[in-house]
Amino acid sequence: MSFRWGMGWFIFSEVMFFAAFFGALFYARIFSVPWLGGASNNVMTNELLWPAFEAIWPTNGPGAVGGDYTSMGAWGIPAINTLILLSSGVTVTWAHWGLKKADRTQLILGLMATVALGFLFIGLQAYEYIHAYSELNLTLESGMYGTTFFMLTGFHGLHVTLGATMLTVILLRAMKGHFTEENHFAFEAVAWYWHFVDVVWLGLFIFVYWLV
Repeated sequence: MSFRWGMGWFIFSEVMFFAAFFGALFYARIFSVPWLGGASNNVMTNELLWPAFEAIWPTNGPGAVGGDYTSMGAWGIPAINTLILLSSGVTVTWAHWGLKKADRTQLILGLMATVALGFLFIGLQAYEYIHAYSELNLTLESGMYGTTFFMLTGFHGLHVTLGATMLTVILLRAMKGHFTEENHFAFEAVAWYWHFVDVVWLGLFIFVYWLV
């Protein structure tokens, strides 16, 4: 029980970590950008400081920090990666079902599929970053949009990398027969973490990619 509570609090701390970055994104989109555009009785701020600024998102701010860029669309690699992560959530659950009924073949195949999907996601995100930097001029220096985009997706990519690495260790342990249907908390803890990564990505896909 102490292991479960410990893992639960760890995942809660990760939720708060991402909540801070989502909060920065929402604050910029809902408050800062409209204020700079003259909303909410901030007309003088707009007229005196940034009269030519249009309060639209995405934006690199009234100073056009980082120069012109193209925002990242949702219906390409991000949509494919969404399908990949959702599928990996299914495969790790299928592996868990196999473990609970002592079906080692189902357990190992499910974990192998989950690990493969996880590293495929990382590879596609790396390609997306190369495309953003080389063809879209979208970088960390592209104002508040570039900063929030790369901070959120980058930290999520780091968590996927950690999760896929942990799943690889669990796969190797499963092959050695370390888990039984009654005693497999290590597997469950990593599965919880992986589902957390899935849920965070859904939030990213909706608020960072889709609702742009």
